[in-house]
Amino acid sequence: MPATICLAFTGASGMPYGVRLLECLLAAGCRVQLLYSQVAQIVARQEIGLELPARASEARASLQQRYATLPGTLEVYGREEWFAPLASGSNPPDAMVVCPCSMGTLAAIAQGLASRLIERAADVVLKEGRKLVLVPRETPLSAIHLENMLRLSRAGAVILPPNPGFYHHPRHVEDLVDFVVARILDQLQVSHTLLQRWGEAAPAR
Repeated sequence: MPATICLAFTGASGMPYGVRLLECLLAAGCRVQLLYSQVAQIVARQEIGLELPARASEARASLQQRYATLPGTLEVYGREEWFAPLASGSNPPDAMVVCPCSMGTLAAIAQGLASRLIERAADVVLKEGRKLVLVPRETPLSAIHLENMLRLSRAGAVILPPNPGFYHHPRHVEDLVDFVVARILDQLQVSHTLLQRWGEAAPAR
C-alpha cells in the first residue's frame, strides 16, 4: 500500500521546495494530504506564480489537473476541516512534512497549540510516533527559534533546514531545490534519483 504523506505549506519563503516535494511524492506513487495556510497562498503567488484557491475543493480540482493524478492520490483539506482524517490519532498519515515551515507554525507545534488543522495534524503525528519533518526557512535564528527547534527535536521531530550542499556542482537554482527535496525524501524513505549521492556516479539528466 502506498505511503500516505501529509504535506503542509506555510507562510515562509521557500515555496519552490514545497511544490517540488509535492511533485516528487506524487511521481513516487505516494498518497498526499495537502494543507496550506492563508499566508502560504500569498507566498506561492509571489515566489512562483502559483494560485492556491481558498476553497479546498477548488484547489483539489486544480492540482489534480495540474499533476494528472489518479483519484484518491491527492487530497486537499481546509484550514479548519476538523473532520479530515489527519485530525485524529485514529487515522494519522504515515508521515508529515511542513515545507516551508514558518517560525510561527514551528512555535505553535512546539507549544502543542492546535487552532488550525496544520498544527493539529503535526500534533497527531508526534503523539502517534510517526515521522514529522519540519523545513524552517529563516535566517538569522533567534534564541526563541532555536529553543523551539530543540524542543521539537527532543519530541521526535526532524528539523531539516533547506541548506543545499555544493559537492554535486549545481548549475541551476533547480539543482539546489532538488538537493533539499532529496534530503526530505530520504527522511520519508521515498526513493528518488534527484541528485548524485556521495561516492556515486551522477544520475542521468
